Amino acid sequence: MKKKYCIICGKPLSNGIIIYGRGICINCEKRLLKLENNVDFYEYYKQRIKKTIVRFIIKGEIIHCQNYRF
Repeated sequence: MKKKYCIICGKPLSNGIIIYGRGICINCEKRLLKLENNVDFYEYYKQRIKKTIVRFIIKGEIIHCQNYRF
């Protein structure tokens, strides 16, 4: 089985969340939950998620998500 890595920090994924085969480690998940949208990390996280997950939505590989916005 191929080792999974966090899409945000790149560390090996031992726990956290998996979204359509892509993982976010527990530490990044906690930071995301507390993150305000007026800080530098907000843009960084947003771009990482767009780059690794949202492209599958555009390709039609994910069920339509009507309220999804970036």
